[in-house]
Amino acid sequence: MPEPETTSTEHAGRTGRLSVTATATDGIRVLTLAGEIDHHTGDTLRQALGTSHTPRPRIVVDLHQVTFMDSSGINILIAAHQALSEAGGWLRLAAVGASVRRTLSLVGVDAVIDCRETLRQALTT
Repeated sequence: MPEPETTSTEHAGRTGRLSVTATATDGIRVLTLAGEIDHHTGDTLRQALGTSHTPRPRIVVDLHQVTFMDSSGINILIAAHQALSEAGGWLRLAAVGASVRRTLSLVGVDAVIDCRETLRQALTT
């Protein structure tokens, strides 16, 4: 399988304990997060997930470097999932670490939002 084509970074941000790097791979926005997602850093994530003006927007959020997520992050992801679905697109989570996966599982987010083991899996349809 050939390597996905990656374009240059479209948005990069860092607020407190969360950094976001956004790229595009084969028409899919990939947000790579590092740090903690909580009420102090939630706006950074919300802005990165912001509305896309493309038809059928597709976003993968790579969480392999996220060490903590509270209800703020969960609410932001659910809202983004709903907005993208309404626009005919989708949201996928990739490479979720054990502690964050446990949180997502406890509240049932993994039953609502497509979670994939690796970024490569999340980028395949």
